[in-house]
Amino acid sequence: MLGICRGRRKFLAASLSLLCIPAVTWIYLFSGSFEDGKPVSLSPLESQAHSPRYTASSQRERESLEVRMREVEEENRALRRQLSLAQGRAPAHRRGNHSKTYSMEEGTGDSENLRAGIVAGNSSECGQQPVVEKCETIHVAIVCAGYNASRDVVTLVKSVLFHRRNPLHFHLIADSIAEQILATLFQTWMVPAVRVDFYNADELKSEVSWIPNKHYSGIYGLMKLVLTKTLPANLERVIVLDTDITFATDIAELWAVFHKFKGQQVLGLVENQSDWYLGNLWKNHRPWPALGRGYNTGVILLLLDKLRKMKWEQMWRLTAERELMGMLSTSLADQDIFNAVIKQNPFLVYQLPCFWNVQLSDHTRSEQCYRDVSDLKVIHWNSPKKLRVKNKHVEFFRNLYLTFLEYDGNLLRRELFGCPSEADVNSENLQKQLSELDEDDLCYEFRRERFTVHRTHLYFLHYEYEPAADSTDVTLVAQLSMDRLQMLEAICKHWEGPISLALYLSDAEAQQFLRYAQGSEVLMSRHNVGYHIVYKEGQFYPVNLLRNVAMKHISTPYMFLSDIDFLPMYGLYEYLRKSVIQLDLANTKKAMIVPAFETLRYRLSFPKSKAELLSMLDMGTLFTFRYHVWTKGHAPTNFAKWRTATTPYRVEWEADFEPYVVVKRDCPEYDRRFVGFGWNKVAHIMELDVQEHEFIVLPNAYMIHMPHAPSFDITKFRSNKQYRICLKTLKEEFQQDMSRRYGFAALKYLTAENNS
Repeated sequence: MLGICRGRRKFLAASLSLLCIPAVTWIYLFSGSFEDGKPVSLSPLESQAHSPRYTASSQRERESLEVRMREVEEENRALRRQLSLAQGRAPAHRRGNHSKTYSMEEGTGDSENLRAGIVAGNSSECGQQPVVEKCETIHVAIVCAGYNASRDVVTLVKSVLFHRRNPLHFHLIADSIAEQILATLFQTWMVPAVRVDFYNADELKSEVSWIPNKHYSGIYGLMKLVLTKTLPANLERVIVLDTDITFATDIAELWAVFHKFKGQQVLGLVENQSDWYLGNLWKNHRPWPALGRGYNTGVILLLLDKLRKMKWEQMWRLTAERELMGMLSTSLADQDIFNAVIKQNPFLVYQLPCFWNVQLSDHTRSEQCYRDVSDLKVIHWNSPKKLRVKNKHVEFFRNLYLTFLEYDGNLLRRELFGCPSEADVNSENLQKQLSELDEDDLCYEFRRERFTVHRTHLYFLHYEYEPAADSTDVTLVAQLSMDRLQMLEAICKHWEGPISLALYLSDAEAQQFLRYAQGSEVLMSRHNVGYHIVYKEGQFYPVNLLRNVAMKHISTPYMFLSDIDFLPMYGLYEYLRKSVIQLDLANTKKAMIVPAFETLRYRLSFPKSKAELLSMLDMGTLFTFRYHVWTKGHAPTNFAKWRTATTPYRVEWEADFEPYVVVKRDCPEYDRRFVGFGWNKVAHIMELDVQEHEFIVLPNAYMIHMPHAPSFDITKFRSNKQYRICLKTLKEEFQQDMSRRYGFAALKYLTAENNS
């Protein structure tokens, strides 16, 4: 493309030269033919005829003019030759330019020239910018640490994926928390042509910990300074983004700007749009040194290979050490140091047009970066107020951000046709398993759900908990959907120990949950509750997948496998920890049963003791769980014995037994083939039994099921005959699998099922 533009410029210059030079020469010579307002003859004969005074000076003047004319004629001949060569080369460049590329409209680096171009609507071919290969990988680096930043990154990534047409390689400099969250997210997201690598941010702390920093980003806000050292040595260029960025265009347009760098330009930055570095925000305001308004580092283009050759590490360190002698600390983290380096070395910067970083902090000049929605490229929420920032068009920006915040991430799993993807073992295994299913099978959707990979965001909110040192700690495990959110506060009031919850939500519902939780004093006061979002996909409620997700992410040696509709008795957490010691769970295979009861009243005076509960049973305020509709589920608990029991007692497994139990964290997972309603807990208890767990009923423990409207899945079970047929088929297949896995020990389950 550059070759075409240069060729056409030469063609135009040559054409103008051919037209203009002879004319100018003619005017010059003609004007020289007048002396004192009278014509001066150029011919010696004519001169002699008109003037008797033919002197040596006029002869020399005519000779010099004749020499100049010959020189002009020679220049014209050279220009014609150059023109013919340019015409011969231009078609070849055009042909080669259309191979596997697309062009990007881009600015020049000069915001005024760019704005003039937008207004003029210049769309000539020479005004188009360097191309990005169709399948060229775009590299993006992001520093991310903690729970909140991990949520922000997801919105940024969604906006990039929505617009992108190229393979992407994300380089995430993350702490252990962010790496656990984002590694699981990307692994379960399974977006084609996206690669993610992690770099341990905690190992980089020593590189920047010597720099005092007042910015709210903390030590992680300085880590962009060490990217040349952190990222792979063979990585030549990278786009660096803050987590509070939203893209409104294809990131390949920004990647194409690298082709505009010239000379020693190694940093692509947008000018800072606030007056911070001008030092006039308040009295005695003393910012770090900067060139003019300075530059914002929310979006950076880094030419890593050149920076390494320039010894960037040494450059920024020396600058920081010198400035810190007077400034004492940074106020804007890495941005202060970048600007101090640029102040000394302005040749390092290629200034990006300001629409590549529209900065939405209070009192900025961001409105000068756009005249229309189509001008917007990148929005930067760089105020601590975030969405509450003051801006003339903040409502529009907020809606754009919320669009990606609540956008269904599953829709971004689209292929980049024509671009080969790296082999993904998990994806290949999944496709193989799905291909083995019979799509004509009436139970195909049930079977398919077992292999569905649900996008999962672990620890959606801040989590902080260290298990008790005595190795008796117990985590309550449960799962829920949006219609059970009201149970969370009540459970937290009844259970003071750690909780692990898997929530089945859409992207929009996840944001509703976030607002609900942040508005609850009860939930915000608890940091030992792990909320794990499993995003909706498919037509069934994946109840056992949710349980497995919640079970997998506990940090205590034991777990209480409950359901969200149950309220545990007050003090159950401490009672279970004592029972762990009493029954020696650490050295035996036991499953402690917490007897389950239910009420049909939405308002219940919760019993504070076993005696009070027995009184409510006798009065008909409470019932043993599912006494009216599914007696077999909890009958083996032997409630008659429990009424008078003072010590734990053992019960035997029976068909369809599904108690709520406390077990070690290494117990088997729930079987994923059971979705929606039916047999999801029964199968798990059966597997505990075949693994020779003893079922021990606790005499002074209880939990009460609170009433709620029937779930959608139980409604389908009751109304859809095919649903019930498929559930029966899955039960039979599960029992056959048990026989194959456990042999003779599993035969009793087949017999028990036939007799029931």
